[in-house]
Amino acid sequence: MTYTAELVTDERAFAALAADWSRLHRRYASATPFQSHAWLHSWWQSYGGRGRLRLVVVRDGGPGGALVAAAPLMRVRRPLPALVPLGGAISDYGDVLLDDEHGEGALAALTGALSAAARTALIDLREVRPGGAAERVYERWPGPRSRVDDSVCLELPAVPTDQLIARLPSKTQQRLRAKLRRLDALGIQRHVVDPGEAEAALLRLLELHRLQWQGRKVTSEHLRTRFREHLVRSVGPMVRSGEAVVTEFRLDEELVAVDLTLLSPLLAGGYLYGAHPKLREHKADVAAMLLDATATHTKDGTFGTLSLLRGNEPYKHHWRPLTVVNQRLLLARRRTAPLLSAALCDAAARRRGKELLRRLRERDRGGRP
Repeated sequence: MTYTAELVTDERAFAALAADWSRLHRRYASATPFQSHAWLHSWWQSYGGRGRLRLVVVRDGGPGGALVAAAPLMRVRRPLPALVPLGGAISDYGDVLLDDEHGEGALAALTGALSAAARTALIDLREVRPGGAAERVYERWPGPRSRVDDSVCLELPAVPTDQLIARLPSKTQQRLRAKLRRLDALGIQRHVVDPGEAEAALLRLLELHRLQWQGRKVTSEHLRTRFREHLVRSVGPMVRSGEAVVTEFRLDEELVAVDLTLLSPLLAGGYLYGAHPKLREHKADVAAMLLDATATHTKDGTFGTLSLLRGNEPYKHHWRPLTVVNQRLLLARRRTAPLLSAALCDAAARRRGKELLRRLRERDRGGRP
């Protein structure tokens, strides 16, 4: 087959790709919700910069052919000139898209187009989940390349909650079952919102999220207007397409929590929630409540993984998850090899800094490094 590659830099052209992009997203089995057009285009509207859009797209045949591969990127100049994935720090996974039925031909065309688009910049693909199509680009890349570990994600099998509990030691099983019985005794009711209710429910989620973290350290981006606008704008269409579920929880008719779970054929992942502090007064285990709700979306076997997404928080380990490490894939041309070396030095320095900080915290707590 003949493939045609194009570099899209116009924001209106990005918007016009919605239908083609969504078809490609469905035809790539390993796609995550963070590569959907609704998520990425909305992110660009909130976080993108004029003149920085770099979408590498590949079509089957000429300009009117089917979209068979795409790399959603943007140009940055700091700390190094680079092409980086759209979605930024608020997206748990980054990847390129590749139609599973077009295989090596589309992959070769995408890799060649990426090399041409890079020019004097490094390609820096962050948070690539193992098995992603970006790894295939990495394997085929003709120039200097390197990979380093990125964020830790924790994953569980996509099975109902009772089967998740059955995997655990007997004492842990007893404790978790007691927590779920407590939730039942409280009479907390769940309601999956309809697409028309999604916008209002997300605004309530963000207000509860602000309330639950009041006076404590919180991810500041979640409190900003641009994040709120992105979440409301992107999730509504994703609810309609089955790529997101918003669930409300009520206690005695009062709203006490809202959860946002993102869905794809590969996984179901709890992305963000808001919970009223009064749930702690009722001794309700919010983490167990939310995981139980998310697991209900995997009962038909559609999703292979129940993802706890990024973060190595201790409470997640109660469920004995599998640790999966995202990858950072660095791709350079011969003339940009110095940029690759600089990025690797920066990554190594950051790792050493984090390790030093961890040791200092352990020492302050009286532990042993």
